[in-house]
This record gives sequence, C-alpha cells and structure tokens, in this order.
Amino acid sequence: MGENYQGDGIPVFLINGFLESGKTSFIQYTMNQEYFQTNGNTLLLICEEGEKEYDPIELAKLHTTPIYMKDITDFQEEKLRKLTDTYKPERILIEWNGMWNQDDLYGGPMSEAVLSEQQNREPKYTVSMPKEWFLYQVITIVDGSTLKMYLSNMRSFLGQMLRNAELCIVNRCDNLSNEEMIDYRRKLRAMGQNAMIMLEDKNGEIPQSALPEELPYDLNQEKIAIADTDYGTWFLDCMDNPERYLGKELSFTAMVLKRKNMPEDEFIPGRMAMTCCAQDMSFLGFICKGNKDMLSAFSTRDWVKVTVKVALEEREEYHGVGPVLKLVDIVRTGEISEPVNF
Repeated sequence: MGENYQGDGIPVFLINGFLESGKTSFIQYTMNQEYFQTNGNTLLLICEEGEKEYDPIELAKLHTTPIYMKDITDFQEEKLRKLTDTYKPERILIEWNGMWNQDDLYGGPMSEAVLSEQQNREPKYTVSMPKEWFLYQVITIVDGSTLKMYLSNMRSFLGQMLRNAELCIVNRCDNLSNEEMIDYRRKLRAMGQNAMIMLEDKNGEIPQSALPEELPYDLNQEKIAIADTDYGTWFLDCMDNPERYLGKELSFTAMVLKRKNMPEDEFIPGRMAMTCCAQDMSFLGFICKGNKDMLSAFSTRDWVKVTVKVALEEREEYHGVGPVLKLVDIVRTGEISEPVNF
C-alpha cells in the first residue's frame, strides 16, 4: 500500500479475503512500515473478527481509530459520513468481510443472495460509500492452503474480491506443489485481470520465474496458431509477458467487438470467458488496429479468424503500456459456442 494519494477526497484502502486468510496481520504489518506512516488520523473499519486481534495501544500510536461494522447495512452513505465528521480521517482502511457482496459497496442494490443471508430484512438497503470517499487501492489476501476449497465452493465471492484488486497475495503456499501454484495463479489472474499475483511461503515471496507455465504452443516459432481451447492461456500470458510475442504472427478465432465511438480502424477480437461462475462472464480481448475499409465489412458479434502481430503501445485502457494487435488478415468464420474456462 502506498501513500501518494491522488484525487480529491479521502482515499480508501480496501483489504479483502475470507476469514483467517491473514488480512489483520497484513494490515498490522503494513501500518508499521515507514512508507505507510502518516501524521493524520486513520479510520479502520473492521467488518469481521478473527483469531488475530488489533492491539489498541499500537493503533493509538499510529493515530488509528478502529470501528467495528457489524452488518453490511452499516455501509450506508449517511452513516459513513457521520464517521468522517466525527473522526476527520486522512485515510480509511476497510478490512472487508469476505462473505459480504463487495459489489454492493460500489453503490448497487444488495444482491438476492446477500439479502437472503441478511434474513431478507426490510427495507432493502442501498449500500454505498460517500462521494468524498474514493477507492484508492483494493488488495486481496488469500490463504493458499484453503484456496482449493474456496475455488470449488465460493468462486463467485472470490470473483467479487478480485475484480477491482490491484494486488492479490496468496500466502501459506508451503505445502503446495508447483503445478498447484501455477494453476491457482492462472485462475486468480483470470478473475482479477488488473491484479498483480504474489505467492508466498514461510520464506517470503516466491519468484515468478520459479513457477514457469508450460505453454501449449511453441514460442520459438515465428508463426503461432492459437487453438480454440488455448485462447485463455494465451490471453493471460500475453497480458503478463507481451514481450514474448513481439513481432510474432499469431492466428486465432474470435468474436468482433466494436465499442461506441471507437476509431474506424480499431476493434477488439476476443472471447467470452467464465472466470468465476456462469453468471459472471468477461470478454477477453486486446485492441486490434487494421485497415478501416477492411474492417467496415464486420460488425459486433461477428465471428472471425484473425492473423495479427503483437506490438506495445501506451493506451488509456491499460493505464500505461500494453499489448496492441496489428491486423494482418481477417476472414469470417463459424461461432465458438463454448466460453473460455480456467
């Protein structure tokens, strides 16, 4: 977590994860680091109580006031603004309850699943943050020793926690095989496409280079045909390691997406992917540039086979430099009915 805040208002650091994943330990460690020190007040909103507890004396030394949030309905704009008026915080930390629907925090109505868990109480509250609070950073903490269970049974909640995450730390990986860690990294990366994934054991961070993924195609070839079943693997690897593909000629089947107000010489060839559950589909694709006369014959939802070359460009979509495809050839083809799975 950093302290160079941008924007007007109060920065919010949201740390999420399931119970006993290590959220409290992470927050305590971070708050004691020099780079995270501040002279102003910090408001710490604690949404669940695990075995690890905060030391009130240590919190006082760090100018931090803990507030226990008993229910997701405590996150109403009026209630939260009263906390701001009372404690006048410079920043806000939220230790989020992994069983609460995080999507609700961004202003939407509570989901039916959450309402059921809240005993369908009336009225149906709208959960949101005050407008002067801005979400500065989302960090997800995952217990590697129990991740298999959560991927099998609570995948939709993981998807909510990772969707807006900037960083995902998978701790307690000591008893995991390399194959398990590579598989977990791929699945978490698909759910949190903007998140940096860090895996840790008792010795600290496990270098990414220690967990190379065996790709289903030969990177030494100048021309690579991406099989339909390998699209997801290629997409994630190209996102993380675009330099591997620079100058290479790639071919794959994809659906055309043309966004509103998109330049006539650009489109996005991609595939729908089931990253966490059937109700939560994502479109995976990179910006592609081509001849506008050639592209005028194709519309959104058309299926095509494209041949492209990978380049790197600074784009607003990436908030920096990212992969951009240069179109070599495009032909109409049949639909792939099955979504990408991870």
